Amino acid sequence: MHWQTTRFSMDLSTPKVMGIVNVTPDSFSDGGQHAGTTQALRHAEQLLADGADMLDLGAESTRPGAQPVPLEMELARLLPVLTQALELGVPVSVDTYKPAVMRAALDMGADIVNDIWALRQPATADCPSAADVVAQHPGCGVCLMHMHRDPVTMQAEPMAGDVCEEVIQFLKQRIQCIQALGVKKDQILLDPGVGFGKTPTQNLQLLTQQRALLDLGHPLLVGWSRKSTLGVVLGDGGAQADPSTVARGRLVPSVVAALLAVQQGASVVRVHDVRETVQALRLWQAVGAAVPA
Repeated sequence: MHWQTTRFSMDLSTPKVMGIVNVTPDSFSDGGQHAGTTQALRHAEQLLADGADMLDLGAESTRPGAQPVPLEMELARLLPVLTQALELGVPVSVDTYKPAVMRAALDMGADIVNDIWALRQPATADCPSAADVVAQHPGCGVCLMHMHRDPVTMQAEPMAGDVCEEVIQFLKQRIQCIQALGVKKDQILLDPGVGFGKTPTQNLQLLTQQRALLDLGHPLLVGWSRKSTLGVVLGDGGAQADPSTVARGRLVPSVVAALLAVQQGASVVRVHDVRETVQALRLWQAVGAAVPA
């Protein structure tokens, strides 16, 4: 199975690691560390040295309670980093839900749109809808994520009921919508949206039932890195604790969760701690290769 993106066709027969580059001052666990262009690129280069297969650039925080960033600010943060990241020789994803940002990034040659809104943002006077922007860039990769409500309200009023069935039905509908616009099957990955409007119990249920999402016929991209559910399990104080302390304390659980996600069928894991995740996956693969047929 391959994931078709703007410049690369990625072989997903082995799990791939997507390294997170937050070009923001307010992301929960690393906000501000890589906010400038120079710092962000240095971090991107380090992630690649640590073994990342691709990069995910984000210029607006979507943590619970985060406020939207004006379009002009998001572009000003993102585009200088994207310009140079595209020279690094790996697939580059842009984490955005704004159609105008998608269009600017794809026009520059970005490989992937990673959208927490699953291409639901409508057209404006100046730009087509998110789905139409992607459809107008044949060959780009796209990740469709499930989110309940929006970043401002999602954890104040998390979803209820059968989490896995709701996620499946939502993603099924979004696949149908964008394929009707001409987006091809091999361009699409799916993300169950761990932490986006779900309780800790629901997030853990999604992990245990994750393979059911594969019946939709698309590979999965999953992000557990430093998520609040890990903090609940650990009792680490979450948002009340120092972010750097939280990041260090959640490193091992994040790696374990990424490995469990891969064991449950994920093809791509989106992580902050690339080196440690790559090491864990290499050991897991080596053990699998050593098992007698």
